[in-house]
Amino acid sequence: MSLSDIETRLLDQLDEQALVDDLVRLVRVPSVTGTDAESELQHEQSESLRAWGFDVDAWKLDLDELGAHPDFPGSEAERQEGYGLVGTIGEGVPALVLQGHVDVVPTGDLDRWHDHDPFSGRIVDGVLHGRGACDMKAGVAANLAVARVLGRSGVTLERAFGFHSVVSEEDGGLGAFATMLRGHTADSAVLTEPTSGRIVTANAGALTFEIRVQGRAAHGSTRLEGVSAFDAFLPINAALADLERERNAVPQPLFLDTTLPYPISIGRVSAGDWASSVPDLLIAEGRLGVALGEPITDARAALERTVADACARDPWLRDHPATVTWPGGQFASGSIDSAHPLVSDVSAAIVDAEGKPAPRLTAAPYGSDLRLYANLGGIPTLHYGPGDVRFAHAPREQVKLDELLRTTRALLVLAARQCGAHF
Repeated sequence: MSLSDIETRLLDQLDEQALVDDLVRLVRVPSVTGTDAESELQHEQSESLRAWGFDVDAWKLDLDELGAHPDFPGSEAERQEGYGLVGTIGEGVPALVLQGHVDVVPTGDLDRWHDHDPFSGRIVDGVLHGRGACDMKAGVAANLAVARVLGRSGVTLERAFGFHSVVSEEDGGLGAFATMLRGHTADSAVLTEPTSGRIVTANAGALTFEIRVQGRAAHGSTRLEGVSAFDAFLPINAALADLERERNAVPQPLFLDTTLPYPISIGRVSAGDWASSVPDLLIAEGRLGVALGEPITDARAALERTVADACARDPWLRDHPATVTWPGGQFASGSIDSAHPLVSDVSAAIVDAEGKPAPRLTAAPYGSDLRLYANLGGIPTLHYGPGDVRFAHAPREQVKLDELLRTTRALLVLAARQCGAHF
């Protein structure tokens, strides 16, 4: 299938400079999860959508009500406020929604960013650098570009198009959760997360856990009178490594070149309060990968059982067992049937708009808002967006501008086809 005259006309109206300018502007706003800068970007986008003729629903999130909901997806960042944003153009339920999140993770050690400000949006040799460049402000910029063309071109849509922008994706998905509870729906959705030219049809899940291990304090000079909580944690850590190997023993073809689709990682450890004291408490915080289709309750039970068994085998831990809790983000897995028409529609749009072979289908080892749109909202959802996720959350975060343009062209063609665009 080749491009129609209407699709060609719409592509001709894609403002490439405005697309890049939007991305630079987005990156320059330090919208770290939980900060007021998230709200700044939501308000700015709301104004743009209204100017382009969209019907806009912009609302303040009721954080207490959402937090008390039995399906609350968890959070890790403190926040005082949050806003939802949905823009619609055309009549009825949107045939297609493009969705992106405006929040980014913290910068980490600023010295690792070498010679540039992480929020500069610096462009060097066709590559834009900065926190959020690929995860996922490039995707948000692409969504805005599609909305701008559909709103300004004078095109008529037989079926509506929807633009969703959310906060708090990085720490659980509060924004997407609120959007689904508000009743916004669609026939299909594409999350423009970075996919390296592939179509992501499934996400593994990710659960934040905390393990507390007791010790017995003593002076460091008489450490044998105490029990180090650090030493007590080591057999638990070894047992978690065994569990990780067990959960990844069977190859997962959909993950392509991902060798460890369901990792278990310890991200933060704290122990003791004085250098010359034997530590009497260790707190380990980590992440448990959830297999495709695996209930969260089963994943939690597997880790809790592993910790309990490790404690039962250890003389100290047998009488002082470690405790496991589940604070922070709780991402279930999510997927779309590879035979769903949306998958082939996205593939055809990529082939026709980007002039490249049909992309491969793959799964991602990280959690995302996909599971909330698919599982809670009942909306067939997949990922396709600019950027390489290997650059995400890193001081080398970047996105190639030619890839941004190619992907945006494909998304515009997809929107035109799904929504029945005509002049």
